[in-house]
Amino acid sequence: MSTVAGLRSPLQRDEVRADPHDFSVVLGGPLYQMVRRAHLAGGALELLHRRIIVITLFAWLPLLILSVLDGRAWGDAVRVPFLLDVDVHARFLLAVPLLIVAELVVHQRMLPVVQQFLERGLIADASRARFDAALASAGRLRNSVLAEILLIAFVYLVGILFIWPRYAVLDVATWFATPADGGRRLSSAGWWFVCVSLPVFQFLLFRWYFRVFVWIRFLWQVTRCELSVIPTHPDRAGGLSFLTNTVIAFAPLLMAHGTLLAGSIANRIFYKGVALLDFKIELAIVPAVLLLIVLGPLMLFMPHLARARRAGLRAYGTLAERYVREFDDKWLRGGAPAGEALLGSADIQSLADLGNSFEIIRGMRLIPFDKNTVIQLAIVTLLPVAPLVLTMVSLEELLKRLLQVVL
Repeated sequence: MSTVAGLRSPLQRDEVRADPHDFSVVLGGPLYQMVRRAHLAGGALELLHRRIIVITLFAWLPLLILSVLDGRAWGDAVRVPFLLDVDVHARFLLAVPLLIVAELVVHQRMLPVVQQFLERGLIADASRARFDAALASAGRLRNSVLAEILLIAFVYLVGILFIWPRYAVLDVATWFATPADGGRRLSSAGWWFVCVSLPVFQFLLFRWYFRVFVWIRFLWQVTRCELSVIPTHPDRAGGLSFLTNTVIAFAPLLMAHGTLLAGSIANRIFYKGVALLDFKIELAIVPAVLLLIVLGPLMLFMPHLARARRAGLRAYGTLAERYVREFDDKWLRGGAPAGEALLGSADIQSLADLGNSFEIIRGMRLIPFDKNTVIQLAIVTLLPVAPLVLTMVSLEELLKRLLQVVL
């Protein structure tokens, strides 16, 4: 057996050592295996800086070189030269690294989540087989070769040919294309942009949507199991508050979307003459949709939490009724044994403990996160847009207003 083990590949040995209940939406798929074989990642997504540098430069550096050769990197040859294109730099120098960082953060935060369901006894014995089946199904979907092939096809057939030209391109002469005969004539940098850089970026982005779908599907299947939710758990979420860690882990992904939004708005402010306030709808809808995608899956646990809260209030209400009646009979109506001191009696402490347990149940949340989580994620999403406020008011004026508020 030792000889056979020694002949296994490093990837196979990692799979043997892995805990079957460790689950990550990131560690899987053909591209992940290719990245590992290219020595850009380890079994636990090590070599983060190497991946960021290689992927970012592969997408961005040829655009700079070709734009210089085309004479469109700076100057007034076109309306939007390469070095002044905020959108392209935000996309490849900020959003792409954030998408890669998000892989490591989500992996590290999500890895112990499945184990937490088991260690906390949240999965009833009768549903253990269903839970294991949901875990195995999520793993197969995450590792699907067909899914990544379809993603690549979607990027080129829908993302590049339909979405990008209709919703993301300025109708002015740029470093990558100039309007011509009702269409656009691509420069040499434009060909690399359309055929390589943009597909790489869109694949990274759409693959994240696929991963989120895998996660949502897994949580939905978990909620179909019989869950043993304890209403008196001090986290006031029936013991499910650990799921909040997975939500916070998506912060780099949300910031990447905020960066894309900021880059797109910036280009339109600088080259189309619009104002930041013209994008009020986008600034409201984009964060709302992203928060719904990230937080929405946790709302699937609402029926379980609501049911546990009702059962807890009913059970502890009955228990409290019995206890307070006996307490009343004993200490207020002369039922206490002769010589038993009231001072220091454990009965009073037990009454207080029972009251605290009842208050915990009454204050139990019906979702495994609180408003602070929503606020934090909203701020993270919109943070990249904050510098664009300077397009409405000068830095000096902004500082004066801030000082007036503070002082």
